This record gives sequence, C-alpha cells and structure tokens, in this order.
Amino acid sequence: MSGIFGVVSKSDCVFDLFFGTDYHSHLGTRRGGMAVYGEKGFDRAIHNIENSPFRTKFEKDFLELKGNLGIGCISDSEPQPLLVRSHLGSFAITTVGRINNLDELTDQAFKAGRTHFLETSGGTINATELVAALINQKNDIVEGIRFAQEMIDGSMSMLVMTPDGIYAARDYRGRTPLAIGQKKGAYCVSFESFAYFNLGYSDYRELKPAEIVFMTPEGVETVLEPKEEMKICSFLWVYYGYPTSTYEGINVEAMRYRCGAALARRDNVKTDIVAGVPDSGTAHAVGYANESGIPFARPFIKYTPTWPRSFMPTKQSQRNLIARMKLVPVPDIIHDQRLLLIDDSIVRGTQLRETTELLYKSGAKEVHIRPACPPLLFGCKYLNFSRADSELDLITRRIIQDREGPNVSRKILDDYANPDSRNYAEMVEEISKQLKFTSLGFHRLDDMVESVGISPCKLCTYCWNGKE
Repeated sequence: MSGIFGVVSKSDCVFDLFFGTDYHSHLGTRRGGMAVYGEKGFDRAIHNIENSPFRTKFEKDFLELKGNLGIGCISDSEPQPLLVRSHLGSFAITTVGRINNLDELTDQAFKAGRTHFLETSGGTINATELVAALINQKNDIVEGIRFAQEMIDGSMSMLVMTPDGIYAARDYRGRTPLAIGQKKGAYCVSFESFAYFNLGYSDYRELKPAEIVFMTPEGVETVLEPKEEMKICSFLWVYYGYPTSTYEGINVEAMRYRCGAALARRDNVKTDIVAGVPDSGTAHAVGYANESGIPFARPFIKYTPTWPRSFMPTKQSQRNLIARMKLVPVPDIIHDQRLLLIDDSIVRGTQLRETTELLYKSGAKEVHIRPACPPLLFGCKYLNFSRADSELDLITRRIIQDREGPNVSRKILDDYANPDSRNYAEMVEEISKQLKFTSLGFHRLDDMVESVGISPCKLCTYCWNGKE
C-alpha cells in the first residue's frame, strides 16, 4: 500500500510536507520520498525506509529542500515521487493504487512510440513511471490523468506537481480517499485526513470519485467533474486506516467501536476478559467489551521502541517472526483466564495461531477468536489490502480446495461466503481446529457494513464476497 501527501503554500512548504508525509508511515514500509518546486526548480529525495523510520532518513533533506509546492509518498512498492520531462512540460508525480494490466499497458506504450522504461532488478517497471507515460500520450495533463485512469485495470489515485500547482486525482471508483485541508496561505491534500490537523489545517473537503482538482496557494479548482459511482474499500475502516482518520464522514475509531459492539450482540460465549491484538484489534475489542460487559484487558503489550511497524520485511516468514517478537505477554493477566481475542482479520492464519500459542503457554485456559471482518475469500485486485500474493495464501481458500478440489465454481464460493450456510459453518470450524482456537466466530458482512454506516452500494466488499 502507499500514502500520499501534497502542499501548495505561499511560503516554504517543506515543514508541512515532511510531517504530513511522515504521518502516512503506517501505510508503507519500503520507500519514502519527497519532491518540491521552488526558485531553483524541482528537487527530490527518495530513501529506503525498511530499516529506519521516515523521519530519521529524511532529516537532512528536511533541512536542504526548499519550495512552496511539494508532494510526498510512503510506499510499499516502487520508489517515488518521480520527476518527468515531456512534451507536457516538467512535472513530479506520485501514485497510490494497483495496476493489474501493467504488462499490457507497457506493450501498448511501446507500440504508441519509441519509448523506454527503467527496469528494476526484479525485472519489473515502476508503476508510477508507467502512469506518467500514459499521461504523456495526451495533449494536456488533465486529459492524460483521465486517460491513465480509464486504461488501468485496478485503481489509481495520484498527485501531479507542475511549476504552477498540484493536480490531485482520486481514483475512478473512489476506492482510496483524498482529503483537502486549508489554512491561511496554504492548502494540502492527503490520503489520511488526520495528517494535517497538527499542522494547523482544517478540513476543506474530500475529493469525490474520479474528481480531478488543481491546487494553488490561492485556491482549489475542480478541472474534471467527479463520477457518481463510488466503491471505497471497507478494509480502510476495519484495518488499514489510522484511528484518527475519517473517510466519507465516518471516523475509523468510532466505526471500530460499533464493529466490536455488533460482534458482541451476535455472541454468547462466556469469557473472563476481552482483548484486541495490538494495534488494529484494540478498538474493536473496546467496542465488544462495552457492549457485552466483559472487562477489557491487555494480556500482551506491543514492544514498539525498536519494532514500530509490524510488516517491515518483504518475506512473510520474517514478518511472522517480527510480529511474534513484538508481542510481550503479561502472565498475571493471562494465567487461568478465559480470553476472547479480537484481531482485524485472518489472512494466512500463521500469526494468529502463534499468538494463541503464546497465550496458552502463558497459562490461558481458553482462547476464543473473533475477527473484526468476515472470512477473506478473495485476494484484493484493487489495492492489495488483503496482503495475499495468491488466493491460496488465504487459509479459507486452502480449506475450500481441500474440501472441493482445485476447480471451485463461483456458485460454491458464494455458498462458503454465506454465514448461514453449512459450508460456511464447517469452514469456520476447520479454521478453528487448524489454528487451535477454543472457538472462532467471524463478523458478518451485513453487520460490518452497518458498522461503517454508509450505503452498502458505495462500499467495496470484494475481499469477502467477490463482488465489486
């Protein structure tokens, strides 16, 4: 995933850009970058942040970069922002999204004219560079942005900075958010709405799906009207979004309280305490505890001074190891207790199984698991929110394949997604058995959607039911 931030200011913008970008560090762990435009033209800095936080890597650049326009990015994938020079002039670009037809679009770019792309050591190309190439096939930047979004199978939001201002474009279906903040002499645009509050900005407005605006220190102008249809990703509220952020008027932390409360209303298990897997499960657990009357407690604490992020390495085995090392148990709270534990989701199941084993070793009598979302049955093809390289990475799909064979029809998958079906119940029972839980109960999709509180037709629920 990635997070993006941009500033247009009558004065130097680097302070706001530095901290606004840093506030997106929970959305990516591989690359960080900032680009500015000022009296000396474009300037840029990009660093690897896999083993060191954004602020540490960019302290020197913070002192050296100067400009009144700036864009920044925290990325789990390619280095960005990129500086581009083309027939449209010079611009900087940063993106967030996913391109499923990258190879096809690359071939089309080759056929359209003699062009080239810088190849990475892994043999792929920078997706943001491809977006820039698509933009450059048209006669102006606005037309180029819309062309790129229409050609991409997946999702793509972006910031394009020219010497005159910044174009901000929300993806075609509004799967990711972009919010604009305002203060005297400046505007900013941000994936996470909370990122600009401590910088003195107040909410101006959110971009709508497919909307493109042009931002200068004097104002914000819509240069391409939005589309009506929206499919914002529900997983933003369940897991990825920061608790203080708000999307479409719905705060993340408040939604998670409602989510936990809905889980409790469906449940009748008797436990001694309710806990959340830090950090994303904590708010759901508070909501469950408040609704059920079962005390909330913290049976383990996340050690954050040296492990601030939970998925730094690219290898899954290393991520599992670090996740385990970060959680330190509190035996006095765990011993001889019946625990109900809420995590945001179950993907592969490895980490949660190891967390459960940790609780048993620390003396827990029972460990009941209540994920804050339904079973993940489909790998995300829009934003990689389910973090699965293959659908067989999902424990649900492995169990379904064991039961049904390698060629499972869509009708059968729909039945496994139905919380009232026998296949669903037996799948959940098998997950609980394999991961050694005392019991397992997933959140229902209808309850989760109601917890968000916006029209179901505006939410993407593809990870759970395969429907866009």
